[in-house]
Amino acid sequence: MFHAFSQVRRYTTSRPRLQAGIELYGLAKDLLHVETLHQAERWFERYMDWCGFWADFLEERSWQDGRYAYTHERIRKARGSLSRLVSQGTLFTYLDPELTREGPLPATNNRIEGGVNAQLRALLRNHRGMSLMRRVKAVFWWCYLHTEEPLPAKEALASMPTDDDIDLLYRTYSAQPKRDDGGPEWGDRAVWEELHHKDPYPFWLD
Repeated sequence: MFHAFSQVRRYTTSRPRLQAGIELYGLAKDLLHVETLHQAERWFERYMDWCGFWADFLEERSWQDGRYAYTHERIRKARGSLSRLVSQGTLFTYLDPELTREGPLPATNNRIEGGVNAQLRALLRNHRGMSLMRRVKAVFWWCYLHTEEPLPAKEALASMPTDDDIDLLYRTYSAQPKRDDGGPEWGDRAVWEELHHKDPYPFWLD
């Protein structure tokens, strides 16, 4: 959620000059305080109202550098960053009833970024001379030793993945399997063009 807000701030700045930017920045800030499904629905309604009200304004074009371009390109990009999340239905995933049956979920990934990912990056940075295979094993060991009840090292060693196990995992998840409909399966590499797809149709016309 914080990254969604930051992406909007990146384009509007924290002191937008135009009213459309001021309102959109305010909506982005409100994301940080959405804690219930009712609040999420209310935020979505406000965002859709904003999109409808400023739609014509954001379609304005002007002559720039020898060509016509969108006059308010930065606000359009800020809108696009939120619209993609709304269209994908991932903006309020942490409020999904199916996922919160056993308790509430955090709205940010700070806990895993600071508590796990940062520690793994530090581990690999401090041991830069290790081979790729040993780096993978080091990550396995770190993760296992930070579980709730790790076995003694002697016993854990018997269950740690071998070189052959790691090679098999790599081959399995780098093969890029496809579904019957041609879409990618989990494990496919990200493609830049897919992450920056330009749709000529506004998302609210779906």
